[in-house]
Formats: sequence, C-alpha cells, structure tokens
Amino acid sequence: MYFAKNLKLLRTRRRRSQADLADMIEVKRSSLSGYELGTAFPNYETLIRLSDLFKISIDKLLRVDLSNISELLLSELEKGYDIDLTGRGLRVLATTVDTNNFDNIELVSVTAKAGYRNGYSDPDFIKVLPTFQMPFLSKDRKYRTFQISGDSMPPLSDGAYVTAEYLANWTLLKDGYPYIILTKDDGLVFKNVYNQIEKNRTLLLCSTNTAYEPYEVEVSEISEIWKFVNYIDSKPPEPNMSKTSLHQAVMRLQSDMDSVKNLLK
Repeated sequence: MYFAKNLKLLRTRRRRSQADLADMIEVKRSSLSGYELGTAFPNYETLIRLSDLFKISIDKLLRVDLSNISELLLSELEKGYDIDLTGRGLRVLATTVDTNNFDNIELVSVTAKAGYRNGYSDPDFIKVLPTFQMPFLSKDRKYRTFQISGDSMPPLSDGAYVTAEYLANWTLLKDGYPYIILTKDDGLVFKNVYNQIEKNRTLLLCSTNTAYEPYEVEVSEISEIWKFVNYIDSKPPEPNMSKTSLHQAVMRLQSDMDSVKNLLK
C-alpha cells in the first residue's frame, strides 16, 4: 500500500504544509504526520476528503505508487481525469463457455470483424460467434482467434488465423511483441506494440512489413488488447533466401548425399 508515500507527494506538489492540509481535511497536524509516516491511517471519512481534495480515487491513493508514473499522467490525475493505468478497469469481458464450464475460444472471422468493433462487449454478439477448444492451451486463461487481413505482418499472409490471450493488465505489454489491438476508430489491428503509456498515454503500433509506417494510438481509444499465442496459415512462409540460393543449397545437399553413398559403398 502506497498511501503514506502518495499523501506526502501530493501535499508537497500542492506546496502545502502539514498544518495547512490538516486544517483542510479537518484533522490534527499530528494525525496527518502519522499518516505520512505510516504509523497511523485515516478513517473512511478522511479518505474521502483527501480523494475529493486531490481529485484522485481512493483506489489509486492506496494501491498505485504515484511517484513511479510520468509527470504527464500524474498531472492528468490531479486535473480530475480518472485514468486507468492498467486497462483492467475498462470493462468485463464478454465470453462463452462449453458444457464443462470452460471458456471457449471464439472465432472472429474477417466478415465478423466489422461487427466486433461495436459488439465486443455485447454477450448476444459474442455468443453467435463460432467456438472451439485447443486442448494444449491453458484452461486458466482466456483466448480468442482472429482472422487477419492484409499484408502488413509477414510472414503471416492475408486470411491467416491468430489465436491470442486476453490481456487484462496493460502494464504487462512486452515491447516489440505482436498483439491484437481493438481500437474505436480502426477496429481490430494486428501489430508489434511498444508501450508508451507512462510516457504519453499511447501505444506505438508497428508492422513487420516496412512499407507500412508505425503510428501511435491513444490509450483512451483502445477497447481490448490480446497477446499473440500462435497462428494457422494456409500458405507456407516465404523462404528467407532467394530461389537461386535455395537451389544452390539443395545442390550442395545432393552432392553431400552422393559423397556419403560413395563412402558407404
């Protein structure tokens, strides 16, 4: 719990003495000193007063180390914008279960992608999606499969299916790792992601195809994030080497095999 540390930080940012703040929230100075030292804890009524005064939720006062977030985000909080720093508070995930009460893997095809942008949180929309199970995936996590379109993320081709794990805590985003991102404007996109939430409240989305420029998306514009797990593609990946190099490699292999056969004779 970070209450004592946060209280002192917020008071000093307001340039208030302990006596000033104590008067504002109607407690003794000695009580406030105890709060900041961690030797005492306020009652609910005082917590509410502090929350109202600093315009920061009680949950964040208690559980978030405000000294570790960027100046930009802290300033936004102090202005009264209740920013979700993790993504966990955005919504409850709509899902379906099988006859054994295990979460299904729903399939969002290319034709369903347009509807998913608005129906992602609607149980009636989710329940009509095709469902299946992958027995090798953990039963304790939530997965969904999305059919991607376009050529921005080779080696995956147009029409490939990406299975991804629901990411509840956005602070766990791994830089440079592929994710399915649901945005309010663009719908579903599959990109390599770089976490810039604490820096400027954005994610940087990059394609593996260099013909596509990276771009930023505001966190406030994001509805869901899904972490890449595996994919199914009907087209084999393009070889890294040229056809000439591949032909030469096959010829060398055949030559080596002939040499082995001669030795065995």
